[in-house]
Amino acid sequence: MHPLDLPEPPTQASIAHARAQLVALHESSQALEQQILDARDALARIVEERQAAIRDMERELAVLDDSVALTKAYVSPIKRLPHELLRHIFLFNFDDCAWSAWVLAAVCSLWRKVALAMPTIWSKIRLVTTQASSAETIRLWLERSGKTVPLDIEIILKSPSVHSALDSISRRRYLSIPHAAGDPWVAAGGWATPPPLVHTGAPGGTAVHLQIGGAHPTVHVVPVQAVVNDGVGPAPPPSPPGHTHEWEMPPLMPAVAAAAAAVAERTAPSSQQRVRKNLHWGHIAFYYLVEEMRRWERFVFRFDKQFATIGALKSIEGDAPLLREFEISCSDPAFYGDWKWLPSAHVNAHFDIGNLRTLTLQHVPFKWSSPMLRNLRHLHLRSLPTVHIALDRILHIVAANPQLESLALHFNSPNQPVLPLTPVTLSELKTLNLGGHYLLANLLESLLLPALDTLILDIEARDPIEEAVSALLTRSGTPPLTRLSLCYGASAGAHAGFYWGSSAGVTSWHFLGELEHLAALQVGSAQLEPLISALSAPDEDNGQDRWVCPRLVTLAMRGCHAHGDGVAKLVQMVEARNPDIGVAAGAGGAGTGLGGGGGGGGGGAVFGVVPARLRHLELYDCTALGPDVTKWLKTRIEEVVCTEPSFEGCVGRLVLVH
Repeated sequence: MHPLDLPEPPTQASIAHARAQLVALHESSQALEQQILDARDALARIVEERQAAIRDMERELAVLDDSVALTKAYVSPIKRLPHELLRHIFLFNFDDCAWSAWVLAAVCSLWRKVALAMPTIWSKIRLVTTQASSAETIRLWLERSGKTVPLDIEIILKSPSVHSALDSISRRRYLSIPHAAGDPWVAAGGWATPPPLVHTGAPGGTAVHLQIGGAHPTVHVVPVQAVVNDGVGPAPPPSPPGHTHEWEMPPLMPAVAAAAAAVAERTAPSSQQRVRKNLHWGHIAFYYLVEEMRRWERFVFRFDKQFATIGALKSIEGDAPLLREFEISCSDPAFYGDWKWLPSAHVNAHFDIGNLRTLTLQHVPFKWSSPMLRNLRHLHLRSLPTVHIALDRILHIVAANPQLESLALHFNSPNQPVLPLTPVTLSELKTLNLGGHYLLANLLESLLLPALDTLILDIEARDPIEEAVSALLTRSGTPPLTRLSLCYGASAGAHAGFYWGSSAGVTSWHFLGELEHLAALQVGSAQLEPLISALSAPDEDNGQDRWVCPRLVTLAMRGCHAHGDGVAKLVQMVEARNPDIGVAAGAGGAGTGLGGGGGGGGGGAVFGVVPARLRHLELYDCTALGPDVTKWLKTRIEEVVCTEPSFEGCVGRLVLVH
C-alpha cells in the first residue's frame, strides 16, 4: 500500500485533488474486477468442456466394458455346455439345495430361461414369512412348478415381535428360505433371518436379493440378485422412483427434498390400509396352496401363535392322492371351535389320501375318528387344552394304525375311559413318546411293543412310573431299548419337581438293571444321589452285583437337585465309568468292552463286562459343580454341558466343555 503524496494539513486544493484521484482509483478497481470475472468464466467454460468430454469418454468406456464382459461370457467354456447337461447340473444342485432355482435363475438370461423351463427344481417350497409379506411369493413359486410335478411344501409363519413390529413401519418386505427340509420346529439357528427384498428397478422385472443359507455350519451364505417377474402371469407394476412403494425403506434425504418427501408420504398408502391388506395373507396364500392340493406330496405349515386369518386352514379339504406327509403345528396353544377340515372329517367321509404315512397335528383341532388318522407310519398329536378325549378313544387312534413306527401323543386333559381298554400290538413301533396328563400312563398297560427302541415319558407322576416301564418291557418281550427319557422335556426350571413329583415318579432305579442295551438316559426332576448311585460301580452300598446300563454313553439330567454329597457321588460315578486312560491301560484285565462306536471300555470288569465310557454329560439346573469339578470332568468326558441352578446364586450360566 503506497502512502498518499498529499500535504498535511489538507488544503482546499489538496482535498479536491484527492477526490479526483479517488474517482480514478474506483474506476481502475471496477475494471480489474471485471477482468477477473471474465477470466473465471473462460476457465469455467474450458473445465465444463473438458468434463463433458471426459463424461463422453467414460460412457464410451462403460459401453466397451459391457461389450468386453459380454464377449468374454460368450467365449467362456460354460457357454459351450449343452443345455441337456446344464439341466442335469441344475438337478444336482436342486438335490443339494431345495431353493437353488432362485439362485440359478439369477445368474444370466440363458440360465434363467433354462431354470424357468424346469418345473422340477421349483417343486420344493421352503419359505419363512410373516403376514406383512406378500402371498404372491407362494403364487409365483407354484406357477413355476408347473401343473403335474409333485409338491414338497414347507412354510413357517412368524408373528412379529415388538422390535419387528417397529421395523414393519419402515415398509420392508421380507423373503427367506430355511436351511433344509426337516429342521426342528423352533430350533435354535434352524431358520435364517428373513433378508430384505431390495428393489432395484431392473428392466423386465423387480430385482430382489435372496439370502440363501444362514448360521448352519454346512450351508454357505450366497447373496444373489434375482428378478421376480418372469413373465408368468400378470406382472406386478414397476416401482416408481422415490419412496412410493409401500414396502421400501424411506431413504435419507437432504433438507432441500423435504417437500417432495412430504408429498410422497401423503400419496403413499396409510399404515391402516397396509394392516387391512395384511389381514388377508392367510386366505390368499391358502387359496393358491389348496388349488394345487392334488399335487401335494409333503405339506408342512408351522406358526408360532394364532394369526388373524387362521380360519384359512379350514379350506384344507379334498383329495390329495400323492400326499405322504402332512403337518400343521402351532407352538402356542389357543382356543378353537370345531373346524370342518381334513383332520376333522366325518368318520364316513371319503377322501383320496391313501398314501399318507406321516401326520403331525399340534395345537389345532382334530377328531379322533377322522379318516386321516388311519394306516399311518408316523403319528404326532398334541391336543388343544380345551379338548377332552376319552382314553379309550385315544387308544382307538393308536389301534387304527397298526403299522406305526413312531408315535407321539400329548394330551393335557383326557377323560377317563368309557369302554374297557383292550391290548394293542404295534409290532413295528420303535419310538414312543407320551406326554401330558397322568392318565396316559394307563396306555402303557395296553400296549405291546416288541420292536421298541426309544421310550420318552413326560407325563405327570402320580404312581411309580418304573413299574409301568418294567411291565411294558416284560410284556413286549424285553425289546433292546437304547434311549429312555423320563420327565426330561416336561421339567423346566429349578422348581419343576414341585409339579411333576419327586424322582420323576421313580421310587427305585433298580429297574435300570434290566436295560442292558440302554445308550442314552434323560431324567428330569429327580433326586440326584439315588440315580448317580445306581449308575456307579457295583458295591454293597447300592445293592448291585453288576454294572447297570453297561452301554450307557449319554447321560442328561434336568432339575435333579443334589443334597449333601451329590457332587462327590457324581465324581465317583464318572471315575468308575471313565477312569484315567493311562491308569486303565496299565491295569489291563480281561473283560468284554461294550463301548461301541469307538468309545472304548470304561471301568473295571464285573463278571467279564466292562462298561462303556460316558461321552456326553448334561446337567441343567441340578447343582453347582464349580470350576474345578467342571475342569476335571473335561479330562474324563468328551463333552460336558451344565447350567447352575438359580437358587444358588447363579443366573443360568452355561458352561460348554469339549
